[in-house]
Amino acid sequence: MAGNSFGQLFRITTFGESHGEAIGVIIDGCPSQLPVDMEYIQGELDKRKPGQSKITTQRKESDTVRILSGVFEGKTTGTPIMMLIPNEDQRSKDYSHNTDVFRPSHADYTYQTKYGIRDHRGGGRSSARETAARVAAGALAKLLLKTQGIEIVAHVSSVGKINAPNVEIISAQAFIDEREKNIVRCADPATAEEMITYIDSVRLDGDTVGGKVSCHILNCPVGLGEPVFDKLHAELGKAMLSINAVHGFEFGSGFEGSEMRGSEHNDIFVKTHLGDVKTITNYSGGIQGGISNGMPIDFKVAFKPVATIMHKQATIDAAGNDAEISGKGRHDPCVVPRAVPIVEAMAALVIADHWLRNRNTILPQ
Repeated sequence: MAGNSFGQLFRITTFGESHGEAIGVIIDGCPSQLPVDMEYIQGELDKRKPGQSKITTQRKESDTVRILSGVFEGKTTGTPIMMLIPNEDQRSKDYSHNTDVFRPSHADYTYQTKYGIRDHRGGGRSSARETAARVAAGALAKLLLKTQGIEIVAHVSSVGKINAPNVEIISAQAFIDEREKNIVRCADPATAEEMITYIDSVRLDGDTVGGKVSCHILNCPVGLGEPVFDKLHAELGKAMLSINAVHGFEFGSGFEGSEMRGSEHNDIFVKTHLGDVKTITNYSGGIQGGISNGMPIDFKVAFKPVATIMHKQATIDAAGNDAEISGKGRHDPCVVPRAVPIVEAMAALVIADHWLRNRNTILPQ
């Protein structure tokens, strides 16, 4: 199966299935002598793991990560890094009812048609369980970016039709601290309470709901991104759309920008008292011509409602006959609270890769 690797210089390849023995990732291209903070990496995985609260799936996985290669005496060696995360709480019997039946809006039908075989236990390779490997790799990428002062923060900005107001980011850590005070991971406390109540009501109805994650990349240097096909926003868009359940990506002014005039939308350049070049507004979302301009990179990622619902639905079986199916097992009523670290991780992988690609674009004077 192709399509399991991501990145050019900072490159990852993930492996494993939802109900296999383990999932994991191999990271190639990470510079040597980067201090590896295992507590930080595990902390990022803890934000994604199941069973966190009443509004997430109750599957119990510790998501304890082990590094099997590429690190010596607490630092990267420049060789491939292998991270392994054992699966501990599989309940494959929960999926015995859909062995030959296609779940609506899942990858069952497309995988079966493409490969002639599929792992029906939790979706196998198409399961969001695979994203734990991305979070582990992304945490390492974030540690690399932190050495350059680059920070990536995200939060849940909407659930259903509940939208949080724009939250001012005084510092990355203050933003994260505020976000982590509630189980929905929204940095606006009042909106968070409303979101939690709504998600819980949807859960009790046996249904699901979608939402959005807003992400901000801070202190990104000017010059990241390549012309034409490897534009930075295109790379971020591909990264985000590769996440399970993502149905939309917009950066800067996004779709609202199409309703504005150029005289409103243009970001005017100014020089600060420190000699830096900034823009008065940031409708460009920190990216112009596909290249970072030094302003914060802002984007939103839209997640659909989780496809598994606890209601009976019409479908077909593998023979094309009419069938009926209802959800069983443990599933998220809303995926966005656990998606926040995944969005951050994928953003970190893109920025780390482009930072490495950008290091030798200008000859020393």
